[in-house]
Amino acid sequence: MCLSQLRMNRRCFARLCCMLETLGGLKATRYMNVDEQVAIFLHMIAHNVKNRVLTCCFHRSGETISRLVSRVCHAVIRLHPYLLKRPEPITEDSMDQRWKWFKNCLGALDGTHIKCLVPLEDKPRYRTRKNDMQFIYVLPGWEGSTADSRVLRNALLRPNGLKIRRPGYYLVDAGYTKGEGFLAPYRGQRYHLNDWRDGHQPTTPKEFYNMRHSSARNVIERCFGILKARWGVLRDNSYYPVAIKNRIIMACCLLHNYIRQEMTIDPFEDNASPDEGTGDNGGGNDDNVTTIGTSDEWTTFRDNLAQTMFDSWNTTK
Repeated sequence: MCLSQLRMNRRCFARLCCMLETLGGLKATRYMNVDEQVAIFLHMIAHNVKNRVLTCCFHRSGETISRLVSRVCHAVIRLHPYLLKRPEPITEDSMDQRWKWFKNCLGALDGTHIKCLVPLEDKPRYRTRKNDMQFIYVLPGWEGSTADSRVLRNALLRPNGLKIRRPGYYLVDAGYTKGEGFLAPYRGQRYHLNDWRDGHQPTTPKEFYNMRHSSARNVIERCFGILKARWGVLRDNSYYPVAIKNRIIMACCLLHNYIRQEMTIDPFEDNASPDEGTGDNGGGNDDNVTTIGTSDEWTTFRDNLAQTMFDSWNTTK
């Protein structure tokens, strides 16, 4: 019952309530304890139910429901120092077959589309033109029509934005730049994992690199798939204005991380379909990457990595 309604078991729920009270600043009111407030919020984001449905389910006024949704959401966001995963670079001795070639890689980076309730005049901008699975950084709010490079540039330039400490980097799709901090696949080469089924084998270093890149970067698509399967509020039409929805998106990502950390088995991992993302698949510290742009040095790095991968694979066939 707890899993289906709140997306976590009882132990996980009790610990979350404790964290929200002690670290998130959530307080009991005269008529409602912390557990009930958290349960209402979790039920709302899990099933994307309207305010009036919650009033019937929990026998509370619509005004009370609106206030507590905002209050719990803010409390969850205050937990971000504890719930956002710290990036850990892939080490030289990694045994993970998907990641072992990508030394110093910090993870995979991509965007996904989530439905929002926006004013009529703003709707065109929000339409798109085209393994532990925890989130390191989340930036909600950009319109679906915005180019990936613009969103990424904004994330790097924010005071509390995405930090990429050299020599670290993220795996990205072909919609992003192939420059310092971002390792993209080769364009014009087979890429998707489906391309390598039924006995198909890579015949060039670029194809082999793309196969390995796709296998590793697939983690972000699975992560988005689990996130949306878990929280119905991210899947369906929204009942909340953009500003509120952005906070709910952040809260959903943090709670996703919390569940991944606390529950030994994630019931949504095997049932979620990979998300398609948004990309095209075919002022800071000197130690951090602060700009995006093409780089001859990174082009050479990718070419050398592809050749090394391919040669090693050929010697073991």
